[in-house]
Amino acid sequence: MGFNIHKIKVMNAYQEKWIQLFQDAHIPNWKVKAQGEGIEIFVPADVDLKIVRDNFPETVAAMSLDITVPKERLKFILHNGHANTEYILNPSEEDLNSA
Repeated sequence: MGFNIHKIKVMNAYQEKWIQLFQDAHIPNWKVKAQGEGIEIFVPADVDLKIVRDNFPETVAAMSLDITVPKERLKFILHNGHANTEYILNPSEEDLNSA
């Protein structure tokens, strides 16, 4: 069986650092993983996603102080099994123009 190296997607250092920060926070029942070039965060079904979304920018701003690698565009996909929302950190011009 052949091994196709072109199908392997490696996380960038910025994405990897964010995943590590969320995992190190030990938030009960949150599951954090890479999703393409973004990060997917599963929160428990009983968590109000609106509250998470509303507080996410301030939370991310505080957490970002621990990151020393160069910043890149990063999409967070948050969901609880009932609803989902996205937050883009360091948006590109395209992101800003499509909003």
